[in-house]
Amino acid sequence: MSGDSCLSQHHTLSDCTSPPPPLACPKTKTCSYQGAVGLGNKYVRLNVGGNLFYTTLQVLTRQNSMLKAMFSGKKEVFTDKEGWILIDRSGKHFGSILCYLRDGTVTLPKGRQAVQELLAEAKYYLVQGLVELCQNTLQGNKEQPLCVIPVVTSSKEEERLIQSSAKPVVKLVYNRSNNKYSYTSNSDDNLLKNIELFDRLSLSFNGRVLFIKDVIGDEICCWSFYGQSRKLAEVCCTSIVYATEKKQTKVEFPEARIYEETLNTLLYETMPLPDNSLLEATRRSYTNCGSHSEEEEGPGGAELRERVRRIHVKRYSTYDDRPLGH
Repeated sequence: MSGDSCLSQHHTLSDCTSPPPPLACPKTKTCSYQGAVGLGNKYVRLNVGGNLFYTTLQVLTRQNSMLKAMFSGKKEVFTDKEGWILIDRSGKHFGSILCYLRDGTVTLPKGRQAVQELLAEAKYYLVQGLVELCQNTLQGNKEQPLCVIPVVTSSKEEERLIQSSAKPVVKLVYNRSNNKYSYTSNSDDNLLKNIELFDRLSLSFNGRVLFIKDVIGDEICCWSFYGQSRKLAEVCCTSIVYATEKKQTKVEFPEARIYEETLNTLLYETMPLPDNSLLEATRRSYTNCGSHSEEEEGPGGAELRERVRRIHVKRYSTYDDRPLGH
């Protein structure tokens, strides 16, 4: 019996006078591949979910799989009118199945989802070696998060994280509901920009800076920067403005200032601390930001006491509010 003996030779037309439906399935014929194992290099034409494959009986029967059962006479197979053997399965990864049957190994597709899809096909065709290969790959390549951002829910939890961290800390407080006035038209967009900047910075400095989110703080949108468990600076992004004779809350997006303060925290990344002149340059205060006076120490010289730089973004609501020369 040849490998093509099961193909139908004649197809009779239907006697019905009504036209056939437009999506009618192709006619198929059931046959058996008994004795096909001995045909060696006889090529077989496969139609797997609409994808066409050529292979040999030797490859299909090489391992103890469902395909071997199909083409050794243990299972019936279906062919269409053109002689293609039909397998009602997705053909997306069938090429990988054939490669593994042929060579005993295969290069797995990229991506966890693609490997999972191939694993499902290998289980269906009972190709045990490929099943184990996919499972070992999935277990060894578990997806790890790019970075972990703790979300604090209490002041004690926040203090514990900051005090125990050996890395600089950047904290973003955002609480849109903590407002008794209406927001200006651009406030929601700026609040979103602050959140997106926080996400970008957390990815860029992952492993070097600890980023914390605070969603229960008293501020609407405020950045805080810490080094060696001490608060170094604070950037408040909200202000109260007058518009149409009533107060409104305005959220700003001081991107450059936030970047600058984040880079300044990296000075506290390693031990020991940088030299005093470098720290003094980053701790300087500005007269227009509510600076505190310096504390004079003993005869050893004057030293800057620890203080927090608070930067509040100031904007003018009307043209007349701006000082002359602006």
